[in-house]
Amino acid sequence: MRGTATALLWRAILATALVCAIGVLPWASHTDPALTVLKARSADRDPTPEVLADIRAQLGLEAGPLHLLGDWAGGLWRGDLGRSWLSGAEVAPTVLRALGVSLLLMAVALLAAAVTAALICARTLYRGGRDRRASGTGSAVLAALPEFLTATVLATVVGVQLGWLPALGWYGPRWTVLPALALGLPAGAVLGRLLDDLLPGAFAEPWAQAAAARGLPRRTIARQALRRSLPGLLPNTGLFVVGLTGGAVAVEQIFDIPGLGRTTLQAALAQDLPVLQAGALLLVLLAAAAAALAHLGTRVLIGPALRDGALPSPHRPAPPARRVPPLLLALVLPAVIAAGLHRDPLALDTGARLQPPSWSHPFGTDALGRDMLARVAHGALDTLLLATTISAATLVLGVLLGLAPRLSGPLVDTVSALPPVLLALLVTAAAGTGTATPALAVTAVAWAPLAAHTSALLRQERAALHITAAKALGAGPVQLLRHDILPAILPPVTRHALLRLPGIAMSLASLAFLGLGAQPPSPEWGLLLAENQPYAERAPWAVLAPAALLALLGALAVTAAGGVRRRRA
Repeated sequence: MRGTATALLWRAILATALVCAIGVLPWASHTDPALTVLKARSADRDPTPEVLADIRAQLGLEAGPLHLLGDWAGGLWRGDLGRSWLSGAEVAPTVLRALGVSLLLMAVALLAAAVTAALICARTLYRGGRDRRASGTGSAVLAALPEFLTATVLATVVGVQLGWLPALGWYGPRWTVLPALALGLPAGAVLGRLLDDLLPGAFAEPWAQAAAARGLPRRTIARQALRRSLPGLLPNTGLFVVGLTGGAVAVEQIFDIPGLGRTTLQAALAQDLPVLQAGALLLVLLAAAAAALAHLGTRVLIGPALRDGALPSPHRPAPPARRVPPLLLALVLPAVIAAGLHRDPLALDTGARLQPPSWSHPFGTDALGRDMLARVAHGALDTLLLATTISAATLVLGVLLGLAPRLSGPLVDTVSALPPVLLALLVTAAAGTGTATPALAVTAVAWAPLAAHTSALLRQERAALHITAAKALGAGPVQLLRHDILPAILPPVTRHALLRLPGIAMSLASLAFLGLGAQPPSPEWGLLLAENQPYAERAPWAVLAPAALLALLGALAVTAAGGVRRRRA
């Protein structure tokens, strides 16, 4: 009971700190909120001192951020979320309507993610963990594809060219399919890979072997193995729920969906603080609810064994057989980079705009006639180096914080509740603009899934029989951590971190897409995707070149992850 009260207090402190940070965002970033509101209301109106003074008087800006925060917080007890600084309308109906749209989109996207994850794990479930082959290449391609690129391709091909489904707007069930697929396919690929990594260990436990020896149906054993593996996945599933609700900004922008993520982003860019604070508060509450459901689901699935320290000792199966030789994947990416490094990525040739692939331009040219092979090769150096550095930092941070779940649990929920662009704006306000700002913003988000994964495995590892036996023999906390807990936790979490390496590269790309990361004429991969996205239908090679290399990076990361295994005693 005391631990629950402490966790609730910690969540309340974090939520309060977040709302306060948002409330002082304009002042912390040294911008004039009156000027920002004027530009959002009427971009053509001159910002004269009289006009700005009138806006300050209307919004009460002269009283300062603390007074405004106090007034807004005082209205929460009455269910009053304030009025929009832009439209003057009540905030509550706006954000609640946007939340309903996002929840519907999230539900359909989760269905798509569940189907995708089931397809990835189908072979392992059918074979019972025997003769396991890696499902890495296909799932890595799906996991590596950025959501905004998937959304663009689906909208262009399925919606516009084929006309099978609506590509714009939000008017009924048919309008949910394409954006749900754009969100659900990458999420399902990551969840499927994580579950496929847990299943062989469940099939190798003594209960499964005894059940097979007694002749129990394969379907029954597979169902129980799935039940045994799901608790290690539920915390990350909860994070995906929140991410599909508040983090679906790019998809909502492309499909013109009035969801909560898009509403929060527009409020952040316009510094409409009442809407921004209300949206962030709803996302934090949603994150807390998702975490509570994941915790409850873990207790239901595992039962009293989690409390009594009676879980079967985990077994670590051998690495899966691989169809694609790792050496082949490891050679293709450096070969492409080496082939383009001697070319000039900034050379313009307006007479060769949007040229298809040829001997002189193997990857074609972009809208300014620049060689795409040169640009993706030069952009690879910065993209891969930065993404790898961030991945290593988030792995260390995620494991360290995940080992203290009471401290990190509420922090994980709070961080994961916010759209990455909002965190980027907060980081920019605190650290200023510069080359380090995108890296800090991505690092501030990317550690959370690894910490959640670490905490979930830690909870089960502590309840294992061999830990109970070691404690009975006098093993201390440090000895248990060093010789039993960390060797069991680090390999799967490291594989998880490698699986997310392409996603970190695309998080940097998303910030570049929104103008908060790399700037032209940089050949950074995310910026290449953003620059060439308008020409995806006319010149698909300009988008496919960086997207293909990103997918190759995902396949290489998953291939490397397969070699990260616990050493056998």
